[in-house]
Amino acid sequence: MKKIQLTIVAMLLLGAVACKKTSNSPNITANVSNAEAADMAASSLSLNSNGLANVSDDATSDASTYVNAHVACGTIKSDSISRNNTVGPYTYSYNLKYNYVVDCANNVPDSLSSNLVYNGSFSGPNLSSTNSGSSIFTVEGLSPTALDFVINGEYKRSGSFQSKIDTTNHGNSNVDIVVKALTITKSDRTIASGTATISITGDVPKKGNFSYTGTLVFNGDGTATLTLNGTVYTINLQTGQRDEH
Repeated sequence: MKKIQLTIVAMLLLGAVACKKTSNSPNITANVSNAEAADMAASSLSLNSNGLANVSDDATSDASTYVNAHVACGTIKSDSISRNNTVGPYTYSYNLKYNYVVDCANNVPDSLSSNLVYNGSFSGPNLSSTNSGSSIFTVEGLSPTALDFVINGEYKRSGSFQSKIDTTNHGNSNVDIVVKALTITKSDRTIASGTATISITGDVPKKGNFSYTGTLVFNGDGTATLTLNGTVYTINLQTGQRDEH
């Protein structure tokens, strides 16, 4: 009888020790929030962080140059750009390498195949990142009679990030944006309309993986509407500021 009682006491003591260890173990807070994922999306779009707005402008700028130069079908061109800003709340430094091919319809230049690889870093009020990426675009509208350029394709960005909203959130992130009919006016090369799907994934040490999906609508007024896991934001395509609806 005494042996059984001792066994029960030993088990209770072990349980108490286990509970004590659990209570003293470090607390793991929530992973990347919806708002922080929206910041990753915004930084992949805005001019102030060398996002999709820059890349679409570069591609259509070169397309305009080729149209004006009356380049021949099948012409292959390359373009390298170094872009940086060291003043203000938004700073960045990027190197970009473009390769283009002039495509034709009925022996007349019709569209531009654009391939980009890039690397660099940026820092904004909510997020900083060191990253690299690529894009594969088809830029339609090389015909002199076309009023707009229209871009279809995919833009990617991956690297390390540091949240400034929650400084414990830092790790790796991947952003994938698939654009459809992104329309750029020829007169001033501003984004007039278009849509996209977006995927944001990554991991935070000791917190695990995160994954968000959403849609983008380009509004034609310098903003885009981002719907991310059901939450709606307005993204300023110049600054990358996001405002929740």
